[in-house]
Amino acid sequence: MKKIITVFVILVVSVSYAQNLSGRIVDSEGNPLSDVGVFNKTSGSHSHSNQSGTYSLIKTSIKDSVYYSSLGYKTVLVVVDDADLNQQKNITLSKTNISLEQVVLVSEVNTLSKFVDVDIQTNPVKSSQEILRKVPGLIIGQHAGGGKAEQIFLRGFDIDHGTDVSINVDGIPVNMVSHAHGQGYSDLHFVIPETIEGINFGKGPYFANHGDFTTAGYIDLNLRKTLDNSLVSLEVGQFNTSRFMGMLKVLDTEKSNAYVASELYLTDGPFNSPQNFNRINVMARYNYKLAADEDLTITASHFQSKWDASGQIPQRAVDEGLIDRFGAIDDTEGGETSRTNLSVNHFKVLDENRAVKTKAFISKYDFNLFSNFTFYLDDPVNGDQIEQKESRVIVGAESVFERNNYELGNNIHFEYQAGAGFRYDNVDDMQLSHTLNRMEILERYAYGDVDEVNTYGFVNTEFKIGKWTFNPAVRLDYFKFDYYNKLTDVYDNKSESKVAVSPKLNTIFSVNSNWQLFLKTGMGFHSNDARVVVANQGEDILPTAYGADLGTIYKPFNKLALNATLWWLYLDQEFVYVGDAAIVEPSGETRRLGVDIGARYQVLPWLYIYADANYAHGRSVNDPDGENYIPLAPDFTTVGGISVENLGNFSGALTYRYVDDRPANEDNSIIAEGYFVTDFNISYSWKNWTYGIIIENLLDTEWNETQFATESRLFDEPAPVEEIHFTPGTPFYLRGKITVAF
Repeated sequence: MKKIITVFVILVVSVSYAQNLSGRIVDSEGNPLSDVGVFNKTSGSHSHSNQSGTYSLIKTSIKDSVYYSSLGYKTVLVVVDDADLNQQKNITLSKTNISLEQVVLVSEVNTLSKFVDVDIQTNPVKSSQEILRKVPGLIIGQHAGGGKAEQIFLRGFDIDHGTDVSINVDGIPVNMVSHAHGQGYSDLHFVIPETIEGINFGKGPYFANHGDFTTAGYIDLNLRKTLDNSLVSLEVGQFNTSRFMGMLKVLDTEKSNAYVASELYLTDGPFNSPQNFNRINVMARYNYKLAADEDLTITASHFQSKWDASGQIPQRAVDEGLIDRFGAIDDTEGGETSRTNLSVNHFKVLDENRAVKTKAFISKYDFNLFSNFTFYLDDPVNGDQIEQKESRVIVGAESVFERNNYELGNNIHFEYQAGAGFRYDNVDDMQLSHTLNRMEILERYAYGDVDEVNTYGFVNTEFKIGKWTFNPAVRLDYFKFDYYNKLTDVYDNKSESKVAVSPKLNTIFSVNSNWQLFLKTGMGFHSNDARVVVANQGEDILPTAYGADLGTIYKPFNKLALNATLWWLYLDQEFVYVGDAAIVEPSGETRRLGVDIGARYQVLPWLYIYADANYAHGRSVNDPDGENYIPLAPDFTTVGGISVENLGNFSGALTYRYVDDRPANEDNSIIAEGYFVTDFNISYSWKNWTYGIIIENLLDTEWNETQFATESRLFDEPAPVEEIHFTPGTPFYLRGKITVAF
């Protein structure tokens, strides 16, 4: 009896002494560190630091072991004593080599993104194209001279340029609604690769803070707030390629810091007709600590680009010897585009458990693209060149309130985020025209103005009960579409509105600190082009996506992480505006299911290996078997690599990507050929200088980067032919790079 009483007293005392551990986390220079993982190995509770470095960890008792971990910093272990619980426990982390061991597996909805961040940090992106390739299972292709947004493939989708994945850069949306070329058009070339600090991504429609376009998933790019050093880089390579990049720290005080970055990129590409490609990027970023618990960041950037293109060429023209793989049928294709952004991000800590995040942005965007997909099919005299053009202003804002560490009793921990915001697009003189030699407009197929508003609100909650985490959430979106048609003789302005409700429920079971099981479910959507909306009188214009993910993440030991997911996704009927033809086509219901698997292994402190494999089975629901393939959607892809970091003075990586053959049309009678491509880079650092070599397509593989089943007619052909039209992938491509830090 005495033993029972003694045990009971010990338990009561332990519970009574369990309380919050809170403080601030900074680096060795005193700068606050955000998103640092704080994990109580004894109780299983976890938290992370916010943008001001503040954290609060519940259920902490004397003698508990608490770990503080973040990529690129030495993990700190604290055994809690009485003083830690009675005052602020401030932590300083020191930098070290990035390692998989620094990622702690905790019960968060999007843990996989943290593991993939190791891939990015150990092998930073070398170009704008590489940014999106870091997401497991995402494949991209460029088919218009390097200046056009990349074509995206993910989870059995041919996403075109962004219809089913939402992309943001520090709160600025990249996707363009009701775009002249296509819905969701996402041009990321305004981002300078060296300014990227990390990528946060999620697959599926399971995230309440992401709305429009989030069916296959979302991608958020995070930019550097500060620079450790200024640096200047010069890159020179084949195909008359040169790139100059600079990042300069212009202000660094106790309360504020600022830097500017710029990029000039020139290349002719491997094509017989030079691309004459040029791109310039300029960005300035200013961060001001209004107080220890308040932070303000202002970012301004400008991007402009101009290029010529050889377009997509028909396979028969190559087979017949009319042109080679890098030739052109119409080399007058090309375009120019620009984007200017101004954004403000504000973060305020109200207390150790409450905070408010606010963002606001404005963008000015211009776009002009000339293409010729069918050559002489419709106009046998002048050819079928088209021009797509628009001028746009985007304005938006969002505010989110966070409440953490709320106890509901009975060992239930609760936290939530509630947010609201809007986005307004004003698009003038959007047009699709038949042109000649990029000079003369022969006929306008579409011409008008678009005004589109999306206002939204969401609530994201999280309940933690023992080893279980439940994440119910809901999002409400309201859209107002307005299209003014300028091709009619009389005033023609039409408006429609629509509301979308998107509930989510994610469940996580933490078997232990090294093993997590999860079930994600939810609804999402993507909006349709305003021209579709008014033509279809507001019906079927916010097609719903229904999704479910069942998976696991497992760390058998600290240096190895494994993940596997079985997923399912169903899309409602929708009507799509085809920007290249100014027509509305029904897309129909689709069903996709697949498997994602991945592995990451920190072999040695300087040696890291990773691989991801993704299988997707997608079909149209209402079409008969054999005629229900989803054109161009990959069914199997895999990417991986080996990276070396700071082996003496050397760093580098060898990576690969593989895409299987896939159907190019609905009955699989035309095949888009797969490919296997490897890339290589190596660098040597000496004092403040770094010398590097970058090789794209190391094995000089002959591959097609983008492919389409297209009906076209050449100038002297009596009848049209439908077959594969392709843009050739880059051959062996060598560049040298010199960087100096100061």
